[in-house]
Formats: sequence, C-alpha cells, structure tokens
Amino acid sequence: MTRFLATLTVAITLGLAGLATPGAAQQPFAAAATVNGLAITNFQVQQRARFFGLLRAPNADAQGATDVLIDEALQVQAARAAGIELTAEDLDAGLVEFAGRANLSPDAFIAALEQEGVAAETFRDFVRNGLYWRNLVQQRFGPQSRPNEAEVRRTLARGGAANVRVLLSEIALPLTPENQAEQAALAQRLSDTISGQAAFEQAARTYSKSNSARSGGRIDYVDLNALAPPIASQVLTLAPGEISDPVNLGSFIGLFILRGLDDSPANAPTALSVDYAEYLIPGGRTAETLGIAAQLQDRIDACDDLYGVLPNAGQGQLTRQTVPTSSLASDLRQELAKLDEGEVSTLLTRDGFLRFIMMCGREVEADDEAFTRLGQRLLNQRLGSYADGLLAELRADAIITR
Repeated sequence: MTRFLATLTVAITLGLAGLATPGAAQQPFAAAATVNGLAITNFQVQQRARFFGLLRAPNADAQGATDVLIDEALQVQAARAAGIELTAEDLDAGLVEFAGRANLSPDAFIAALEQEGVAAETFRDFVRNGLYWRNLVQQRFGPQSRPNEAEVRRTLARGGAANVRVLLSEIALPLTPENQAEQAALAQRLSDTISGQAAFEQAARTYSKSNSARSGGRIDYVDLNALAPPIASQVLTLAPGEISDPVNLGSFIGLFILRGLDDSPANAPTALSVDYAEYLIPGGRTAETLGIAAQLQDRIDACDDLYGVLPNAGQGQLTRQTVPTSSLASDLRQELAKLDEGEVSTLLTRDGFLRFIMMCGREVEADDEAFTRLGQRLLNQRLGSYADGLLAELRADAIITR
C-alpha cells in the first residue's frame, strides 16, 4: 500500500499525523463542524485524515481534514444550487481517472485503501466532491477563462512555454572607457557585501541605471533561455535569495539576485526572434542625451511611431530589424529579454551614442503540442484564480460552527 501510494501524483493541492481527536474516537458520529446546517462528523474527519495520510498529502490531521471537508461542503452546496448534478457514469469516470494515477483499477484502489482502514465511501466522496466543484467552476468561469490564440502566442513569445522561468532583480552599472575600473570595483563590493532582498533593492535604487532601478531592480518572470548566456549560467548556480558575481557584458556590469523559479511542464518554442527598433543619440550617456531619450519616449507608443517623430534621422541612425535571439550580443539580448512590446531601454551605449532601444514584438514558432499545452495551462491558471475567489465568497457568506 505504502509503495503504490507513494508513486501517486496527487493533482490537487490538498503526509500520517494525529488522525483523530479523543472526542472523535468516543463519538464518531457526533458533529465535528456544521456548514449551513449540514453536519460533518468526527468519523468523516478521521477517515479523511487517514486517507490524506496514505496519499502523503497535506491536511492529514484532524484540523486540516476538517478545514478541507468544510470547503468541500460549501463547494457541493454551491454546485447543487446552480443545478449541477452528477450521474453514476460521471462518478465512475472520476474514480477510474484518480485510481489510474496509481496504475490501478478503482476496485483494486479501494481494496488497498480498505486494508489501511479507509472506507470506500471516503474515496468516493472525495472524488464526487471534486467533480461537483470542477463542474461548477467550469460552468461559471470557463468561457471567460479560455485564452484566445493571440493570448497563447503572446505568452509563447515571452517564453511562457519554456521549461524554466526566473524571477530576478538587477543592478546595472553602465561602463565607459573612463569608469571601467571604478564600476568594476563597485560591482565587486556590492556583490561581496549585500545580503538579502531588501539590501539589494536599496542598492539598486542607489546605484543601478536600468529602468528597473525605481522598483528596486525587480524584473518580471523571464525565460531562462532569453537571458544573455553569461547571466543565465550565473543564475543556474543561485538558490533563491543568493546574489550573483558581477557579470561584465561590455556596455554594463550586472548583479542579479534570484527571487524565484517557475518550472513549466510545457515544451519550449522551437524558434524565437525579436523585432526591435534602435535610435542612436549622439553624445553617449549624459544627462542631456538621457533627456532627449525621455522626450522621445513620451511622444511614442509603438515602434512605428518612431518614423513619424524622427523623419530626418540620418542613415543608420534609426533601424528596425527582426533577428533570432541567439544572434544578439549579450548586452542587447539581456535588455530585450526584460522588455514588453512598446517598452524602451536606454542603458546601453555604442561608439559615442546612447542607444534608444524599443521592443516592437516577438515572433515564435511552436509545435501544436506546445501550443495546446500552454493554452490549457493558461486556462487552468485562470480557473484556479476564479475558484479561489468564489470559495472565499462562499466562506464569507456561510454559517459555520465547530
């Protein structure tokens, strides 16, 4: 029993601790709680706690099992109030699906549970209650939660189907021929002395020249494959909360702290290109050129606007191109990885010019499986969010006693 259940992947967010209170043992059919007048018995609590314990799932104690059973009671009441009912065939299919995760038939699964003191009805109630809730959430929120093709493609383009996304904060120190030694020493000092997210964010606000400095260097989730390779190799060695060594990308030195990881089961895109525009402002990185860049940014919303705002740009001064991410220089690749469509970076310089870089869009080619799996993942995320909100409303409106 332990062996087969240890292999079971439980697909719900629900290990064997205290299975029942003394009261539960003495009065098994007394009410442990009531939900809008419906009693949850001590026996049900004991059984559910034992069931969760065998699954090595959370809430395998009296308190946790009671909380879950209260939520399930609210969910089933709401589903029935909405006219949802289950047929015997619906329940049988749910039992087959759940037992199949352990490569067992429902009868074999139930027999194994009964050997460990869990009644068949406990398993059936668990599956039945989950089906009621799933059907209610899909009925109420399914149409508005389903992503359209454009939404899936945008998520793919931002690396949403990649196996690993990272949540970073950054400190970016621009380099010029005159300040290289000074900035390198500062970067090393910060790397050696900063400890923790709060200190890192304060240093970012003080020293960083990236657009993210105002928010303490925080960057939204980025596909690991979209990062400049020197940065990606550093990030792979970090645990959450750890700070990287300084990374010199030629035009700036970067420091990074890892705030989190997101592992995705979906397949990565087979190709990824970026469409970006670049306007070269003479004078390098100075207060004057940054002012010109800020004024330009205020006048445009999209890359196409640049041609109307800059009709007299010299040859080669304003360019737009679509290129594979893998062919970009590391500094440019890193900046573009952080940008959404219509966003601008003014961190980089080249040959005495400030580089005004604008993200125009991303292009991605994904196979049908990656596209479908990502669409399902987006749907599940949205349904989960709606379900959490609905359950919170049900709790707030319910009469619950313990």
